[in-house]
Formats: sequence, structure tokens, C-alpha cells
Amino acid sequence: MPCQYKKLNFWVIIVLDALLLSAAHIMAYWVRFDGHIASEWHNIRRVLPLYLPFKLIVFYLLGLYRGMWRYTGISDLLNIIKAVAVTTISAICFLVVLNRFAGFSRSVFLMDGLFSMFFIGGLRLALRIYYQRANGTIFTLGRAKSQRLRKNLLIIGAGDAAEKIAREIIDNHNLPYRAVGFLDDNLGKIGNYIHGIPVLGSVSELHETIIKTHAKEILIAIPSANRAQMNRIVELCRVSGLPYKTMPGLGEMIDNNTSIRRIREVSYRDLLGRPPVHLGQKQITEIIRGRCVMITGAGGSIGSELCRQLLRFAPARLILFDAGEQNLYQIEMELLYEHNFKNYTAVLGKVQDRELLRDIFSRYHPQVVFHAAAYKHVPMIEKNPWEGVYNNIFASRRLMRIAGEFAVERFIVVSTDKAVRPTNVMGATKRMTEIIMQAYAAAATPAGRGKTRFMGVRFGNVIGSSGSVLPLFKRQIELGGPVTVTHPDINRYFMSIDEAAQLILQAAAMGKGGEIFLLKMGTPVRIAQMARDLIRLCGREPDTEIAIKYTGLRPGEKLHEELITEGEGIVRTAHEQIMTLRGNSIVLDDLVVPLERLKQCANRHDAKGIKMVLHDFIPEYSPSENSAVL
Repeated sequence: MPCQYKKLNFWVIIVLDALLLSAAHIMAYWVRFDGHIASEWHNIRRVLPLYLPFKLIVFYLLGLYRGMWRYTGISDLLNIIKAVAVTTISAICFLVVLNRFAGFSRSVFLMDGLFSMFFIGGLRLALRIYYQRANGTIFTLGRAKSQRLRKNLLIIGAGDAAEKIAREIIDNHNLPYRAVGFLDDNLGKIGNYIHGIPVLGSVSELHETIIKTHAKEILIAIPSANRAQMNRIVELCRVSGLPYKTMPGLGEMIDNNTSIRRIREVSYRDLLGRPPVHLGQKQITEIIRGRCVMITGAGGSIGSELCRQLLRFAPARLILFDAGEQNLYQIEMELLYEHNFKNYTAVLGKVQDRELLRDIFSRYHPQVVFHAAAYKHVPMIEKNPWEGVYNNIFASRRLMRIAGEFAVERFIVVSTDKAVRPTNVMGATKRMTEIIMQAYAAAATPAGRGKTRFMGVRFGNVIGSSGSVLPLFKRQIELGGPVTVTHPDINRYFMSIDEAAQLILQAAAMGKGGEIFLLKMGTPVRIAQMARDLIRLCGREPDTEIAIKYTGLRPGEKLHEELITEGEGIVRTAHEQIMTLRGNSIVLDDLVVPLERLKQCANRHDAKGIKMVLHDFIPEYSPSENSAVL
């Protein structure tokens, strides 16, 4: 016996519906015959005993008794409309076939349908209002007290995201907020109401509205805001002196799930205001669903975000490969306890370990590999260039070789804009990795390498990654400054971690082999301006409360980064935000001699020799005269 039959509420609703449907049928006669229904009682007595059970059965079959009354919504209303339409049309058709409606009024059955819809829908709405206002209980002094303890929340934005937040605040009495108004720059919305809450004015009227509503906190609910809009709103909020939070941008809300649980402190990535990356969901699902996927550097910022986003596409298994114990443990615990994903294997090891790689591929047979493991700190690799060569070049080549031998379907190398006209060893090693990837992509041998699609993804600095300057700036601000910037005019392209992960996934789905994909990065950001924005975001004033100190360019650092080298052919793709670079003509045999020379120099810890070999093979590389640790 279904558990719903055991619930008193189920039978109470059945009885109430029966009474209301009976009343609807009788009222239809009353309206049709102007209140004179004495002569129609014989028809009512003939029809209602059969029509009423039929209606209740149809209502049950269409799910009207499986909902939770406190959450009645549009879908329930649509079900009521469908159920009433089915019963009304069925009754009319039955009487037409039976006796061509002889002795019955057609309008009675049409009005019966309208009244049934009104009464049944009204009952559900009344229950929803009851639970919404009383939270399922009688109004009590305790609840009134909890209402008084709620903070007045002023919402900036009056669109879909703001509406969902307001609805959640109204429905959930456990939330510590009371929405008191909206602000929006769309003048057509001012004066209107959303769930009974007024749109009070434009965003520029924030200060006056705070005084009028006694607001204690501000929520920015405009996920689509661009950089200029977000900077203006954040500055107004900062000047107001009230705490302020925001909704994630559209790029972060990959599941389009707007909820008050998602609100967080405003971060620098909100000020970037970049448009979201729109993923080809079907394409990505086709290459990920049901497959074993390996992520190297899985505990890093990019690797861990890749793991999170891959879960949406139902992989059969994730192989989490990382050399850092703590990072690997953190992503493992997150997948297990926050995402309830158990089909993973956490491998603690280095990509340089040939035998470990071979054993992993032999046992698990990964079909898609995302190679995100790399050394990326420019000054550190400049002083220890042999480690950049070992990890970024030779470990990557070893992984590509084994992936080809085991006929991996797709292999994606995560690269960097520092590979473009590199001025440092890190960038040169990443450019060398790109060249090796394209050589493997061009190879077609009986050994199986030709079955693997090798491709690369190149992008700029990633906000919040381990190599980003933001963590350093935040720490310096916490310590009272100064914030150190290398040069007043230095600029960089920036993107968010989730945006970078989405680009990698999209490239994996689009790649045919040998391409280097890059995202349209927009306008580069001046690091000095970024420092000032971040200081203000932390509630301090740049140059007065927190000083900015210029320290000079670091070893191997460029003033301006680029995404392409002159001569690299840019080709448009079907994705409006992604471009691809034409492959080179390098083959694997061309790499044997320079790689052997590199290995010998790295084994001798010969920094000058490493730079010389890299320069010989990558003419656009401009090595700097910096001292290594040896």
C-alpha cells in the first residue's frame, strides 16, 4: 500500500476536493438557470455520482495528490488545468455519444470545468499561503520574535535572480533575512512589486533607500552585470558602510541554480565582469559520459575545478593524479562528502614516474586525459630551470607517449599565454610542450598513437589559482601593506577558475587533433589598477591607508603578455568565444636531438645550457640573463 494512503492529509484533501467538485457542478446549474435548479436535480443526481469519482481518479492519475501542498506552484496549476480539461472533454464526448446531449445543457459542463479549476486551484493556493505565512503552525509569539531578529535586506537588481532570492526568503522562515525592497536601474520596474516587495528606486538612490528601509545588509543579485556596472555597484555599497554580498556570476552558476545558499562575499572576479562561457553540453557529454577520465594536477586550482565540473557529465570513473598529498586529499574529500561521488581513484605520485603511469594506464585504461600538472611560478622556475624542464617538458612527453600507447581517445594539455614569445624558462618549457603535443597529434603509427587526439588549451592568468597574484595582494592588505606591484604599466589577461575549466572541457569536445585553443580574453587588466580595486574591496583606501610599492620586473617577467605569436594562424571555431591556432609542421623525429641536449643540460643543472637549447629550438624565446641557484 503506497505510503501516501496512510497519511491523514491525503484523505482530507480527497474529501475537500470531492466537496468542492460537487459544489462546482451544482453551481454551474445554478448560474445557468439563474438559481432555479429544482427542475434539474434529477440530472444532477444522475450525473454527479458517476462524474465525481471519474474526476477524482483522473486527478489522482495526473499527480494532483502527490504534491506537497506548501510548495504548490506553476506545475501544480498546469496539472489542475490538464485534469479539468480531460474530465470536461471526456464528459462532453460521452454524453454526445450516449444521447447527443438530449436533456442536458452544454454550457453547464463548460462552467463546471471553470468552477472546478477555480475551486481546486483556490484550495491549493490557500494551503500554500497558509504554510507560507504560518510555516505550518499557528502564529506564535516565538515566531514573531524570530521575525524581529531578521535583518532587513536590500536587494540590488529586480530580475529573475532577485525574484528567486526574494521567494526563498519569504518561504524559508529559518533564513536570517527580511527582504525590504529592490533597486534597479530599469526605470520601468520602479514602483512595481515582486512578491509584495517594492522596487523602490534606481541603484544610485542606494543611500536614501537604506535610510528609508532601515536596511542592515545589501545583496547584489545581478549575475549578468558587466565590469563597469559591478565596479559602480560595489563602490556605492562600500561607501554605504553596510555589509554587502553578491550572487555568483552566470559563468559560476553552471547549473543555473539561483539560491540564497550561493550568496558570498564580493570578490575580485566579480569586478572582471566577463561574459559567461556557454558550453556545448551535448558535445561534452558525448566524450565524457560513461568514460574513465584522468586529471593530472587534480588537487591544483585548475585540476580540482575540472573535477567538479566533470561530475555534471557523468563520467564512469575519475583518476585523480597529483604529487601533493594535501591537495589530493582535499579534492578527494570534497568529491566524496560534498558531491557524494565515489567512483574515483586518488593516485599520489609524479608524472615523471614512468612505471607508475604505465601501471595506472594498464589497470584503469583512462579514455580521456586532462594534463593540468605543471610548474607555473615564473621566478621560481627561472632560478631552477632544470625542474621546469623535467616537469613541464619530459614528464608531459612521457605522459603523451603512454597515452598514445594505450590508445587514449583524447589528451588535452593545459598551456599558458606565457608560451607566446616567452621571455622566461617557464614559458619556453610550456611552448616546447605545445610543440611536442602537436608532433604527437601529427604522428600516425601502428603503435597506436594515431588513435589519440592530442590538443592544447592556452589562456591567461587565472584568478584565484596558486600562481595568481591575488592571494599575495590579499595577504599584504591583511598585514596593512604595502601591496607590491612590479611595474606601474604591467598588465595581464585574467579569467576565473571556472571559466578556465569550462574552456578546457569545450576544447576537449571540439578538438580534432593538433589544435591549440584559446579564449577571447577581452581587454588586459593593469595590475596596479587591480591592486587598487582589491584594496577598496577590502574596505580600505589605496595610497592613503594601504600603500602601493613598485618593485621592478622580476626575473623573466614581461610587461605585456600576448595570446598569439606573429605568424600563428588564427582560425575561427563554431564557438563564438573560442579560437584555434594552426598547427606547426614539427614531427617527432625533429625533437630527438634538442630533447636529448635539454636532458643533458638539465642533468648537469646547467641553466645557461638549458636556455641556449630552448632558444635554438624556439627562436622567438628571449632568454634573460638571470642567475639560477646553481
